[in-house]
This record gives sequence, structure tokens and C-alpha cells, in this order.
Amino acid sequence: MGWTEERVEQLKTLWTEGLSASQIARVLGGVTRNAVIGKVHRLGLAGRATSTRADRPRLSMPRQHVVRAAPEPEPVVEDPLPLEDGNYANVLSVTDRMCRWPIGDPADNAFHFCGRKPKTGSPYCEAHARKAYQPQSARRDRRAAH
Repeated sequence: MGWTEERVEQLKTLWTEGLSASQIARVLGGVTRNAVIGKVHRLGLAGRATSTRADRPRLSMPRQHVVRAAPEPEPVVEDPLPLEDGNYANVLSVTDRMCRWPIGDPADNAFHFCGRKPKTGSPYCEAHARKAYQPQSARRDRRAAH
């Protein structure tokens, strides 16, 4: 289907309203998303109204309802454990019998490690191990929520 003057005007209107190229292609019919993008560039329509997704009109395309399990709550991490001298475990004093979860900026003098008892077979205590080793689905769910 060709680009008639009427279709070009409709394209310009939809583009300035903030619809995506895919949405415009569905409204116009007979053109692909890439055809819309090409025409937009040839017409020099780069500038357009900025809108959030919530502001854009919804086209009547049903979405599948996806039920996701609630993400696990963040593990409760206790404060770092001070050594006998009152300082915290640092690069020079940390041992394999201490949680080696880094705390702070390594370039800062206050940088230290958790120092609590590590979980068996892990360099981290129970709480930090749960933060460090999350199942793939939990990471994916958290990214989708943001």
C-alpha cells in the first residue's frame, strides 16, 4: 500500500501524539513498523511530543495476563561484626573464617568486610549469600518490576 497524502497526514498526527512506530503501523494497516520508521525519517519528523507509556492511547490488543510469584523479601543483613580491637575486617585482616562481603567504596579508608561467620562452602554469611546467589527467575522478576 502506498503513502497517499491522507496516510502521510495521519502518520504525522499519530507520530506527534507519541505513538510508537509499531502502533502507527497497526493503525494505518498495510505497512510495517520499519516502513513507518523510514517514512518518519524521510519526512524529518524526528521531534515529537514526549509522553509516558501511560499517556499513550492503548490500541485494542489484548495482553496475556501473567501471574508472577511475589519476589522473595530482601534478606535481613546485620551490621558488620567488629573485630576484638573494635575495627572491622579489612583487606589485611579478613580471613577465610569471615564473611567477605565488601562494604563501602574500596577507595575509601572506611572500606571493610562484613566479618560475620560464613555459610559453609561460601565466602559469605547466610544473608549475604542469599543476596549474592539468587535464582535466575528472582533476578528476572526484580528487573521486570523496575
